[in-house]
Amino acid sequence: MASAIGGLVPENFAYVILTFCYAQVMLIYLAIKVGAARKKFKIKYPQMYSDKEHIFNCIQRAHQNTLEVFPSWLIFQLISGLAFPIASSVLGAIWVTSRFSYAWGYFTGDPEKRLNGAYGYIGYFGVILLSLVAALQLLHVI
Repeated sequence: MASAIGGLVPENFAYVILTFCYAQVMLIYLAIKVGAARKKFKIKYPQMYSDKEHIFNCIQRAHQNTLEVFPSWLIFQLISGLAFPIASSVLGAIWVTSRFSYAWGYFTGDPEKRLNGAYGYIGYFGVILLSLVAALQLLHVI
């Protein structure tokens, strides 16, 4: 029963949970795009990249880069969400949305267009900063 966790997390933590759900939708979308590109360009497993299909490499790289940064984002999203659930959720939604923009830019085959998602650093560094503030509060430094 979801209400059983109510006493363990701050009020409004449901928004953090919804941000995690949004992030999972994004990861599934990127994985589906890689799977479709594998089929289209006939790239068999376990081959990660293609020597011939630049577009496939861009699609794969958009997914791979997201997976590379996801674990650290997840930890900082959780920490900041426990301390500042609303602000953390807004920053998390910015980061997740930026990963779509990043991927769509990369999917064009022009790697420079991945920078369309650069605004995601606001969300990424924002949850890191909020996590740092939470730590300093726990240490009674601020």
